[in-house]
Amino acid sequence: MKRFPLFFILYSLFFISCIREEPAFTSNTKEGNFEALWTLVDQQYCFFDYKGVDWDAMHAKYQPRAAGAPSTAALFDVMCEMLAELRDGHVNLSYAGEMGRYWEWKENYPANFSTDLQQKYLGTDYHIAAGIKYRMLNDNVAYVVVNSFNDGFGNGNLDYVMRNSMLATGMIIDVRNNSGGNLSDAELLARRFTDRERLVGYTMFKTGIGHNDFSAPEPEYLKPANGIAWTKPAVVLTNRACYSATNTFVRDMRECPNVTVLGDTTGGGSGLPFVSELPCGWLVRMSTSPMVDARLRHIEFGVPPHIVCPLDSSLAAQGIDSMIETARQLLKNRE
Repeated sequence: MKRFPLFFILYSLFFISCIREEPAFTSNTKEGNFEALWTLVDQQYCFFDYKGVDWDAMHAKYQPRAAGAPSTAALFDVMCEMLAELRDGHVNLSYAGEMGRYWEWKENYPANFSTDLQQKYLGTDYHIAAGIKYRMLNDNVAYVVVNSFNDGFGNGNLDYVMRNSMLATGMIIDVRNNSGGNLSDAELLARRFTDRERLVGYTMFKTGIGHNDFSAPEPEYLKPANGIAWTKPAVVLTNRACYSATNTFVRDMRECPNVTVLGDTTGGGSGLPFVSELPCGWLVRMSTSPMVDARLRHIEFGVPPHIVCPLDSSLAAQGIDSMIETARQLLKNRE
């Protein structure tokens, strides 16, 4: 993630690497790999207390199963089950042929999204600016779709979108089902909606191997972009599948003037990830640095909308996206 300048991130990683103790378990055996995984997570994961996870209890629960695993595949499954106890989509165990993942953060919630409906509102003659799709709806509302923050757009693309939407009375930014990507791209977009530097949150960095060894909260500020700004009303559409960088984008947009977040609570995913390797070569990724909002509230389990608005299934069957229509009405009322 790229919220902070590159030199600051490199310095932080170097500093952290100097103070963290490497696990003592380095043997490429079932026991050694299990202990290496458990120890890495024990020393570096950042949400134990917030989530109420007793990691020592997880060791007692899963160590016998790991020791008795009849195959490499079975050992991998046991380790993935243990990691799932963290309830964190940023925690993965992977190798060339498999990736363990935790998706219950979105699977147990309504989708509140239809790809077909989104495409219906975009039509076939929409504009494309790198990873951004947009068009003017017939009520003079700009409808902007950002499906991923991995598609790579820059300030030139954003200037183009803002310039072509200049005559619109309002803007809808649809980030539903955007699972994240490059945090710097998310910030580039959010900067178009603030009129001044605004405090949007804080990040705490790991300073030791203890569960609560963190730095003092480092403030994060959203600064106005040098390019064309959006000063009219805007609505951000969210659902539970908004994760990681999109979760942070929604956090930041809540602090911007004239912006309303409408939909469902986002999926969360607020810990900056760290990657390490087990003796067998498997890679483990985990959250190590918690990010919170401007009031120091955790956003790991999601950012709530200003207005809760589900997708009406009966209207969806008629080709109507009730969330988009609610946003259009909200913008009309603010004219």
